[in-house]
Amino acid sequence: MKLAIYPGSFDPVTNGHLNVIERASKLVDHLIVAVLDNPNKQSMFTMGERVHMLKKVTETLSNVEIDSSHKLLYEYAQEKNCKFLVRGIRFYAEFESEFQRALLLRKIAPQLETIFLTTESEYSYLSSSIVKEIAFFGGDIKQMVPSYVETMIQGKIKIHKSEV
Repeated sequence: MKLAIYPGSFDPVTNGHLNVIERASKLVDHLIVAVLDNPNKQSMFTMGERVHMLKKVTETLSNVEIDSSHKLLYEYAQEKNCKFLVRGIRFYAEFESEFQRALLLRKIAPQLETIFLTTESEYSYLSSSIVKEIAFFGGDIKQMVPSYVETMIQGKIKIHKSEV
């Protein structure tokens, strides 16, 4: 069985992420979308909320599993007996950092292969950070995230603004 992991913080999941998930799920028998901690980012959503959102927006994809971990990616992959990682690439500059990460992982865990999938061009501008910023200032994010995720974002922003 071909098993792959698509790791990320998914804070929040965007249509670009969903595009990569859908396409990657056609390449493997089983795809684990793994919500991982990113200490370099301040999260809008808890890990549990991100897992919940991903489960909701991928519920029609029968070979996709949503999971989370506080471990290093290569340790998580070893635990799952996984040999393939999927990384989404939006633009050239992102490829450089993802390529560097893939080379480092090969050094640490030579059994892991990284598969790069470019997003469809219509999603190449999308990032979770941009979505959060636009939403925070009242912009329209309907074409950037699934409707369920939009509702979750609006709820978080409403709570945040009422606390300030």
